[in-house]
Amino acid sequence: MHMAQGREIQLHLQGHPSALMASVLKKDHAGPLPPLQPTSLPQQSVTISPPSILKRWRWWILVLLNIISVLSGQTVATLLGRFYFDQGGNSLWMATVIQSAGAPLLLPPLLLIPKKSSSVSRPPLHKIAIIYIVFGLVIAGANLMYSYGLQYLPVSTYSLICATQLGFNSIFSYFINKQKFTALISNSVVLLTFSAALLGVNSDSTGSKIPKGKYPLGFVLTLGASATFSLLVSLTQLVFEKVIKDQTLSWVLEFQMYPSIVSTLVTVIGLFMSGQWKGISEEYEGYKTGKASYVLTLVGTAVSWQVFAVGLIGLISVISSLFANVISTLGLPIVPIFAVIFFHDGMNGVKAVAMLIAIWGGLSYIYQHYLDDTKAKKKEEEDGWKDINQVASLP
Repeated sequence: MHMAQGREIQLHLQGHPSALMASVLKKDHAGPLPPLQPTSLPQQSVTISPPSILKRWRWWILVLLNIISVLSGQTVATLLGRFYFDQGGNSLWMATVIQSAGAPLLLPPLLLIPKKSSSVSRPPLHKIAIIYIVFGLVIAGANLMYSYGLQYLPVSTYSLICATQLGFNSIFSYFINKQKFTALISNSVVLLTFSAALLGVNSDSTGSKIPKGKYPLGFVLTLGASATFSLLVSLTQLVFEKVIKDQTLSWVLEFQMYPSIVSTLVTVIGLFMSGQWKGISEEYEGYKTGKASYVLTLVGTAVSWQVFAVGLIGLISVISSLFANVISTLGLPIVPIFAVIFFHDGMNGVKAVAMLIAIWGGLSYIYQHYLDDTKAKKKEEEDGWKDINQVASLP
């Protein structure tokens, strides 16, 4: 632009510079610009739409809702699972079934969610069906290993081994998802693992009726379940990136519902083949807090696990598998707080320290993502201004 030509362009910068480029590119600049006349021209006003601040806020709100779902679902499901056994429940297969039996509850919201048009084509039916079946079978196996591990190990040892899932996921994320490790992420992983381990060592397992000779099997099964769960989390992220290539809520619900249905069918078959279904009526009749309480406990546990799973998959799809596992591990020290309130468990200094360490670790990871988001925003602004300067320098 030449000032001598008398042409004045007034830019009302009301947003991100890249928005100006969007408006400029909408114009047709296929040919050379016409020569400017010496007569005065009316001012041109280019209004730039607001930046993607709203989009970023929506993203953070979505992440927060998923975090709340993971922490609340996991906490409630764990407490109700303990309540089930405390009040007279003793079927391991039933405890395994209810971990995935709430999947059909996701069908109504899945049908009611408006389908948004997407430029990404849906994966072939046979490919996604195979993925759902494989995931469902693996989930059933992991849930069963967790149930048997809890039966064969003291609670303290069980919690300690479960904390290793974050370490497993760190390895899987590095090799499968190409996760980059920073000082803050490494700090978060170490702190959360240490917190869960500290809580597990301190857990009171007095009075636990552990079958003799089953400890090695329980140790192996729980360790295997933790590794399997971590592998599933990393593979879920891989499927969303390479196969689904979308992050809509409908995909999150669908990816949770169908594998869970497969898992439920498998565990129900196991319930009948094991013969434990014969003791369900006895459990129902002899439940300490009543028959209605028995039903509500199972239903509440099933719903809570679905809330947890949907939040977990949501975090995997929008951030990473490692972050989802960090939040899941962050929830382990939350359970003792509610256990003190509802089950009158003791709260000592070690548990308090474990919870503080877990909070510190979780905030470290969240702060790393805040830094990444700020850095990306700054780079986007710099690129936008660079593009504006290039357009303004056109002859």
